[in-house]
Amino acid sequence: MFSSFQKRFSSFTYLNATQFLGALNDNIYKLLIVYFFIQLEGIEHSHEILAVTGAIFVVPFLLFSAFSGTMADRFSKRDVIVTTKILELVIMGLGVLAFALQSKLGSYGILFLLATQSALFGPSKYGIVPEIVSTDKISKANGLMTSFTFLAIILGTFLASFLIQITGRNFIISSIFCTFIALVGLVTSFCIEHTPPSGSSKKFQFFFIRQIWNTLVLTRQYVSLLPAVIGSAYFLFVGAFIQLNIIPFAVHSLDLSDIQGGYLFFLTALGIGTGALIAGKISGRIVELGLVPLGALGISICSFLLFIFATHLWAVIFLVTLLGVFGGIYEIPLDAYIQVTSPNQSRGQVVAAANFLSFIGVLFASGLIYLNSELFGITPDQGFRLISYFSFFIMVVFSFQFFDYLTRFIASILSKLHFCAVSSGVANIPDCPAIYICTHTAWNDTLLILGSQRRRVRFFIEREQDHSPWMKRLYKLLKVVFIPDIEPLEKNESCLNQIQELLRKGISVCIFIESWNVYSEVEKLYQSAPFSEILESANYPIIPVHIEKGDSQMKYPWLKNLVNKFRIPASIVFGNIVYSGDTCVLESKHEHEYDFED
Repeated sequence: MFSSFQKRFSSFTYLNATQFLGALNDNIYKLLIVYFFIQLEGIEHSHEILAVTGAIFVVPFLLFSAFSGTMADRFSKRDVIVTTKILELVIMGLGVLAFALQSKLGSYGILFLLATQSALFGPSKYGIVPEIVSTDKISKANGLMTSFTFLAIILGTFLASFLIQITGRNFIISSIFCTFIALVGLVTSFCIEHTPPSGSSKKFQFFFIRQIWNTLVLTRQYVSLLPAVIGSAYFLFVGAFIQLNIIPFAVHSLDLSDIQGGYLFFLTALGIGTGALIAGKISGRIVELGLVPLGALGISICSFLLFIFATHLWAVIFLVTLLGVFGGIYEIPLDAYIQVTSPNQSRGQVVAAANFLSFIGVLFASGLIYLNSELFGITPDQGFRLISYFSFFIMVVFSFQFFDYLTRFIASILSKLHFCAVSSGVANIPDCPAIYICTHTAWNDTLLILGSQRRRVRFFIEREQDHSPWMKRLYKLLKVVFIPDIEPLEKNESCLNQIQELLRKGISVCIFIESWNVYSEVEKLYQSAPFSEILESANYPIIPVHIEKGDSQMKYPWLKNLVNKFRIPASIVFGNIVYSGDTCVLESKHEHEYDFED
């Protein structure tokens, strides 16, 4: 009977349900403790209570992140997940006892143990995704998991407030509900398919800081992996600050109660879940790091507007929701990139190191809440202004760090706005880096190429046109490399080295030529020994591309001129892959013409 139930859904579905129920429990119990202590000590101590609660919850993530990462790499991640869910059920049973005894120390102890269980669960939860989900679905899977995580935060925030209201602040009944959730989560964890250990033989280290440091040093060997880890940590800092600041903000600026402030936070969580789905949808089969600076900019603007409109309830409702949306758009590409880029045998430790930095961010958020209220006299609405400044700085930093991703993403949007384009032969675009040999008609050919695919592209253009100053600045922004003309390229050692390095980094190369006979130029390139060595070193394919632009068929001349200026009809045709693997396939001229037929 259990086996038939297990086969009804995929392992990822059961994993998603398991982590959803765990996140739900964390958020319900943490808020129950906050309301419990506010009832004991008074609403005027909410800043201190929230800061201390946040700090206690984060300490286990700092202490056990490295240990849990090594555990995820050495043992079956599925077995680790099941074990931690058993531990959660035991902890929730003790939580009922702590409330029954009205023990402040006991409640803090249960919160510490619950956070310990989550710390042990985290690396296996994220690390198992690439083992049970195909590579082309990882971004969507992360978007779905993040959406359900923040749905759990939404429901947890709501249910904690709701349970306290309907039970008349009966914390025993509320904690029994948490125990039931833990039991259901244990059942769903058993349904996840067994995964073998990754083969790591790394030992557990008592001095975990050194292990975290070594892992962070390892991430520097992979393009943009360390910045992604740091960016993910900043997201948790912002999220923790908002969660801790929202109740004092509601009380101070909107004259709401602590429970009503708890209801307000779930709008932010709802926004994050929505933003996560949007990011997963936009990313599709790739990791869209170009969304990260845009998400940071949105967080900055919304935070500043919360400071401006702090006393307007409806404006606050809209802004905290929109703040969450931008937060989800910011975070999803970073989490997906960490999972995809991390080496298989060290993925658990990389995730653990990312968790460690993330919860350092949570600790900083708790400290900032305490310092704002107790030392600097900064009000909760002014706290949002601080977050706005921090986020703007992060936006600037990541705009430079992920510049190629950002320009590709923006160019793809501009391409759809600027062109009424028809693409053919899109199936010929490979998943790996490639060399595109493309006819060149005007500067906006770069937009068509960038808008037609999902990989970063660097351009090499013949220096035969006299470009205007602003065009030269645009090409410099896109990091265009100029070459004297296409034939000497195979003799240009600098260009060849750049092409090889770009392909090695996973960046495609587009070589613009003035000739309309693309295939003859491909033959010239391939027949040159230095260029063919680049191809054979890693089996990079060559794809001929043909671009044509036309005029709109408009009845009125003035409308036709307007449309041709801002909405240009165009066609882009990707020919058959000319080189792939260890063989070179060069079709006849008749076949060349057929490849470029619409």
